[in-house]
Parts: sequence; structure tokens; C-alpha cells
Amino acid sequence: MWLSNLSLVLPDRVVSNGSLRIENGLIADVSETSNQAGFDCKGAIVMPGFIDMHGDMIEIELEPRARVDFPMEIALSHLDARLAASGITTAYSAVSFSRGAANGERRSFEHTSRTIRALHALRGHCSVDHKIHARFDITFDNAVEVLADLIRDEQVDLVSVMDHTPGQGQYRDIERHITLLAAREGVTETQARQIVTTRIAERTRPQEIILGNLQSVSQLCKNHGVALASHDDDTREKAHLMADIGAMISEFPVTFDAAEIAVERGMMTAMGAPNAMRGQSYSGNLSARDAHANGLLDILASDYHPAAMLSAVMTLAETDPNGLAGATALVTSNPAKALGLPDRGRIEVGLKADLAFVDQGPLTRVSATMRDGAFVHTCGKLDFSPREELLSA
Repeated sequence: MWLSNLSLVLPDRVVSNGSLRIENGLIADVSETSNQAGFDCKGAIVMPGFIDMHGDMIEIELEPRARVDFPMEIALSHLDARLAASGITTAYSAVSFSRGAANGERRSFEHTSRTIRALHALRGHCSVDHKIHARFDITFDNAVEVLADLIRDEQVDLVSVMDHTPGQGQYRDIERHITLLAAREGVTETQARQIVTTRIAERTRPQEIILGNLQSVSQLCKNHGVALASHDDDTREKAHLMADIGAMISEFPVTFDAAEIAVERGMMTAMGAPNAMRGQSYSGNLSARDAHANGLLDILASDYHPAAMLSAVMTLAETDPNGLAGATALVTSNPAKALGLPDRGRIEVGLKADLAFVDQGPLTRVSATMRDGAFVHTCGKLDFSPREELLSA
């Protein structure tokens, strides 16, 4: 099958009026000229399918309102469609083990373990390649062994270590955190302050226990070939520590200093696409645009909104030294490299035919998405009927 009349976003440049041949789910040929046969894509931009290393949406789909639980097959089916419509062909669903959650609640080790196993069982029935990103709270001792069981059972594809204790990391600005918490929970700032004080007391752990948890998780990942990421690095010292334990990715560094050390230590940095799209972090931390401008951004992740991926790419393409090709790498070849996925992330002969077709107009959007050579989303904007000359050939 030929796809013609395309603007191809290649690893190093954009080729206008190019063509692709797709066979057996793979890219079989890349031409820098238009092929007169096949599907006329009407000048659409085609990028490799987006690889999203961190999306929090499955937890929200499973519990769209507090204490309202949806079945996994409903939640995953809806998320799968949203991801495909956003051009995401490989998605790491982030699910968390968090200290303070009661058994059965979202982010408790019981609920999260059940969620991971249910995701793993159903992902073969989805349009998108769903992988599992286990977010591990390093203050949560009881979850270490549960995580170990999941990794040994090959249920987990990526682990990130986090500490959401107020006063550091993402929530290092306590006053801002209190204000945001009050607004989100619909409580007074006095009540929010008490919640934060309680969380600090509950989550504070001796440093030797924290380090022990980090070392245990790191060794598990090394033993089983699972990628390890740090989360919300906020100081030079923390970034050094994460590099020392073997983290390969620093996701959502919250300060310039932490991002700089991560890059110096050979880690790849990941930040939220909504941050890049909006030009600022909602929690007042490092701007993804500033990180990008200083050469400190390698990967964009959807975080909490899949549609932000394309918008962030188009925004950063305006300032990227390599234009659209450079910005596209943030959601394609760079995450593929960081996550050990050599079979995707580039428009190149022999790689998976995972593609995102982008229509530029009043609504710049993903008009179609292909995974393994088959269309898994189309908004009807492109006509994928073969040209008459192909039918008569």
C-alpha cells in the first residue's frame, strides 16, 4: 500500500510531497517524491506515532468521580480511543502506589496491583500499544514487595520513583500547594493547611529507609530489564542521587539546576506537554519551554491531557534548532531511545508503520492514526480511497 502526497517528518528534516509504502505492518519504502498510485493524503503532515511515557488518565477513567468506580473494560476502551485520536500509538499508563491510601482506594497497593494486572490482561485488545508505568512512592515501604511481584511477573514496563511529601519535589512551594489544594478540593485554606500538615507527618520517613527503598527498586529494575525514571527532581543533590541509583530518565524536573545535572549525568529529561503548550507549569515549577530553549528537554509526555502532545510539538517547532523535525523527536525517537523501543519512533524502512497524520487548518489536529499499518483512528478529513489509476492497474 502506497501513501502519497505527504509532508514526511523524517529524523533530520521534513520532506514535502513524499510517499510511503506500507507492507505487513512495516514501513517498506520511503520516497522523497510523490507516487501517483495509492492513497492521496492531500498534503497531510505525517509523523511517527507518538510515544507517551507518562499519562495519568487511566486512574481518572477508572474513577471519574470520587468513589465512582468504572469497570476496566469501559475505562480502557474510552482511553484507548482518546489516545488514538491524539496520534499516540504507544502509551505508558501511569498507575501509582502511594502512602496514605487505604486498601481498595485509588493508589493503594491493593487497588494499583489489581489495576496493573487488569491492564496487562486487556491491552492486547486495544488499538494503541498500551504499556504499564508503575509510579512508586519511595515513602511507601509496604509496596516494595508488591512491586517486586509485578516486575517478576513481567507486568510492568517502566518504573518511576517519586516522593509527593509537601515541601519538596513538585510541592516544594508549600504555600502555593495549599492554595491549589484548597481550590481543587473545595475547602478553605485553613483546612487545606491542616491536610498538608497531616500529609507531611504521615509521609516523613527516616533517610536510611528512603535510600533503602530506592536501592531495592533500582536493583529490581536492573535484574529484570525494566526502565527506571526519577520523578520531580528539585535539587542538584537529588538529581545526582537518582543518576547514582541508575535512573535513565528524569521526568518532570522542577528546577533548572536539577534538569542541568540530569543532562550532565547522561539522563534524558521528560516534561509535560501541557506545560510546553501553555508555556508554564501549573504548580509554578520549571517551564518546559525554558528547558527546551536551554537544551535541557528530551521528551514530552501527555501527563494529564493526550491532545496536548501535538499542540506542544507545533509550539516548540517554532523555536527548535531543527524545526518541526526536532520538536517531533520529543514525542517519537527520543522516548523510543529512552525506553528501549528500537522498532518504532522514526519514519524509516523496516520500522513499525505507526504514524500520525496531521491536518493543518483552523483546527490543527490528528486527522488519522495508523498502528502496525492499519488505521485505528480517522476523523473523516482524509479520504483513504485508492486512486482510480491504482484500481485499474
